[in-house]
Amino acid sequence: MRYTIEEIRQMPEGQTFDCKSIHIEPKALANTIVAMANADGGMIAVGISDKTRRIEGVNQDKAHLNEILRTPFDFCVPTISVTTEFMPCQDSEGNDNHILIIHVPASPRLHANQADEVFWRVGDKSRKLPFEERLQLMYDKGERYYEDSPAYDATIEDIDMDTVKAYMKRIGYGKSPMEYLQENKGFLTYKGDVPQVSTACILLFGKRPQNFFPRARVRFIKYYGTEEKVGREMNVIKDVTFEGRILDQIQKTIDYLETQVKEHSYLGEDGLFKTDREYPKFVIQEMTVNSVCHRDYSIKGTEIQIKMFDDRLVFETPGKLPGIVRTDNIRHTHFSRNPKIAEYLKAYDYVKEFGEGVDRMCRELSAIGTKEPQYHLVAFIMKASVWANVLEEGQEKTISDQKRPESDQISDQIKMILELIKEKPQISRSEISHKMGLHESSVKRRLKMMVDKGIIQRIGSDKGGHWQISNN
Repeated sequence: MRYTIEEIRQMPEGQTFDCKSIHIEPKALANTIVAMANADGGMIAVGISDKTRRIEGVNQDKAHLNEILRTPFDFCVPTISVTTEFMPCQDSEGNDNHILIIHVPASPRLHANQADEVFWRVGDKSRKLPFEERLQLMYDKGERYYEDSPAYDATIEDIDMDTVKAYMKRIGYGKSPMEYLQENKGFLTYKGDVPQVSTACILLFGKRPQNFFPRARVRFIKYYGTEEKVGREMNVIKDVTFEGRILDQIQKTIDYLETQVKEHSYLGEDGLFKTDREYPKFVIQEMTVNSVCHRDYSIKGTEIQIKMFDDRLVFETPGKLPGIVRTDNIRHTHFSRNPKIAEYLKAYDYVKEFGEGVDRMCRELSAIGTKEPQYHLVAFIMKASVWANVLEEGQEKTISDQKRPESDQISDQIKMILELIKEKPQISRSEISHKMGLHESSVKRRLKMMVDKGIIQRIGSDKGGHWQISNN
C-alpha cells in the first residue's frame, strides 16, 4: 500500500512504523532496523523529525544519506534485506525534496547490531534484549534449539535403552543404542569426560521425563457448556493428565480424546452404516501431535491443556508460533521448533509429511461444514480453537430423514457383525470398523455387549485368537 507524505506524517509511531531525522547516526538507526527485523517487520520514514514531525527531507546531505542507505549492510549482523524508495515532497522550508522510506521485512533469522546487541520492537520502542530473552528469541527463530540443550542433572542411567532399540529397529539402524545416541542428532555428547544428555533425548527416550520436565505433559479438561467457569460456578466434568515419554503422551491423549468425541451412526442409502463425528479423526490426531511436537519446552511453568466445550476444542500450547510461521500463513508454512522430535514422530507415522497437516485439517473441516481452526496468542500461550460439527442427541441422517430407534440401529449393527464373523472368525476390530463405517470404539462396545450377552465368545488371545458364535 502506498501512502502520501501527509499520511506518513500523521501516522503514529508504533510496532511497525517509525520516523527518523536525516541527522540520525547509522549506528542508532541500525537498532531500529534490527528490532523490526527480529519482530514483525515495519517501515521507517527517514527525513521526518520523530519529535516535531517536521519534514526535513534527505537531499541536503548526500554523504550522510549514503551512510544511511548502507546501514542494513554495514551495521546489522547478519545483513538485513531491506527495500527502499524515495518519495518526493516539499520540505518545511518550501524546497523540493525527498523522504527515504525503508521497508524492513520480518526475518526468520536473529539479527544484532555491530556491538552484538539484539533489539526487539515493542510498541514504539526498540528494546535491547537481555541474555535470557535473546536466547529465547534464538529458539523461536530456530537459530538454536532448546531440545539440544542438556537436561540438567540427567545421566545415561536416565535413558531407557529398550526404547532407543525400538526406535532404531523402526528406522533400520544397525549399531548399538549407545552408538546411535552418540553419533546421531546430538542426543548424547560429552563435556570433558562428563556425558551431556539432551532435552530431546530425555523427552523421547527417558525413563521418567517428568523428573526433569515436570510440566512436559498434556492435561485434558472437559467443561459443561461453552464457557470456562470458576468458583461456585465451576463446570469441569473431567480433568485427566497424560505423562510419560512424548510418544506415550500422544498415544494416550488421542485414545482418550476419541472416547470423548460424539458420533452418530446411521444406515446410508447404499445399505451400509455410516458415522457422523463432531471432529474428524485426523484433526484430533494432528492437533494433538502439533501441540506436543511444537511446544516450547523451555517454558517450564505450564503444560499443554486441551479444553473441550460443547461447541469446540481448544488446544493451549506453551510458546509463540515459531520461526516464520504466522497465523496468516500457518496453513501452508512449516517450521519445526523441535526438529529432532518431529523427525522421531515422523518415523512413527504421526507426522505424515512435513507442512501438510494444517492444510489437510482445514480441508477435512470444510468437508463437514465447519470453519478452519482459529489461532491466537495470549501472553506466551498459543490457543488453537477447532469448532465442532454439532450433532443433536439421537440425530439420524438417512435419505428419507426418518429417525430410527437406537435399539434398531444396534440390532442391525449386531447382525452385520455376526455376518462378518461368520465370513472370517479371526476378523479384527479395525477390520469390522472399516467394513461397517463405524468407529472402532463403537465396535469395541458392540463386541463387549455381544460377549456379555453370550452371543459370541473370544477364543485365544486378542492377536492370535478368533471369534466363535454361540449355539444357544
